[in-house]
Amino acid sequence: MRPLFGTKASPSTVHVVLLLLRVAVSAIMLTHGWPKFIKVLTGDFTFGDPIGIGSAPSLILSMLAEFGCSILLILGFQTRAAASVLMINMLVVALFAHGADSFGKKEMPLLFFLIYTTIFFVGPGKHSVDGRSHKTWPG
Repeated sequence: MRPLFGTKASPSTVHVVLLLLRVAVSAIMLTHGWPKFIKVLTGDFTFGDPIGIGSAPSLILSMLAEFGCSILLILGFQTRAAASVLMINMLVVALFAHGADSFGKKEMPLLFFLIYTTIFFVGPGKHSVDGRSHKTWPG
């Protein structure tokens, strides 16, 4: 008799779930990146300076991560590079921007960090631009 919830997933299921994970988390992150993109376009560079490089560079780097890298993740293009940029961005948000805040303020960026870390190590799956150019795990 087969268990109700087995521990094996078919490779095609894994690839679909990786697609869903990439697109869903990126769509959520775009809701944070889009306002930053608009701020840059309108020339409004008021922003925090969590790592001491200035508010304009901080805004631009955050916008490139949250907007640009999220689009790359949706496409599955340069997935590991985009995920690594987003991992760094989320650590800056959690440890520096919200460093003095309660865990509740750090929780969401840490969850995003863990998701991006998973995507970095597992890869984009075959339903991606990267997956079309070479074989990705699993199968």
